[in-house]
Amino acid sequence: MATKKPEWPEPGDLVLASVQRITDYGAYVTLDEYQKEGLLHISEVSSGWVRNIRDFVREGQKIVLKVLRVNTEKEHIDLSLRRVSRRERREKILAWKMERKADSLLRSVSEKLKLPPEEVHAKTATLIEEKFGGIYEGLEKAAREGPEPLVEAGLPKDLATTIAEVAKEKIRLPLVKVKGTMQLQCTKPKGATHIREALLSAQKIEKPEEVKIHLYVVATPKYAIEVLAEDYKEAEKIIQQAAETAIKTITNAGGTGIFQRTK
Repeated sequence: MATKKPEWPEPGDLVLASVQRITDYGAYVTLDEYQKEGLLHISEVSSGWVRNIRDFVREGQKIVLKVLRVNTEKEHIDLSLRRVSRRERREKILAWKMERKADSLLRSVSEKLKLPPEEVHAKTATLIEEKFGGIYEGLEKAAREGPEPLVEAGLPKDLATTIAEVAKEKIRLPLVKVKGTMQLQCTKPKGATHIREALLSAQKIEKPEEVKIHLYVVATPKYAIEVLAEDYKEAEKIIQQAAETAIKTITNAGGTGIFQRTK
């Protein structure tokens, strides 16, 4: 259900292809996103000598290829494997996976609203892509921040709300990390115990289940504190709260504490 692509790819495009059959002179593939057949000539398989093409590709395999030439009249597409870098391959596969996830999420939205998938797609895809650069990027934004970014993009509020609900339920957001250092000192009897208690108090503050707090010694009396959370706003709030709790605990025990955020 991703945004409709042109009928034919352009030279230079990266495409995801499925290997259909292999011959002595190359491999015939189907371009998954266009449902067109193309040829990967043996000379475009590797920059080195290819003794056996099956050492590089096999039937049924999905591979990322670069479009070299397109002849729409003859319905012929020439492709290359050797001209695809590792970075391009990785980015293309990631984009394809994100497109499939976005498609699945919008189908879930259509089921929840009891609307045809095509109608949901028509009301959302173009607006989301124009605002966020990709459908999945927009859905991830909604999972993180709620329906407001989608409403700002022009989606109806009721549709944006449902999309945000589905996105939050189905998208596992990557955690962001913020760091800081604390200097905790206590010259009172059992000072080491008081410092340990201060660190534990920071670790045990009330926080969402998905938020993680890590504390470790840098070099006494300096201690590092790291917070992993779903967004920077929440992470900043938690690290401040954890540091303040530790400093309050050590201060009440007769020690001192200082917190500093680091990049």
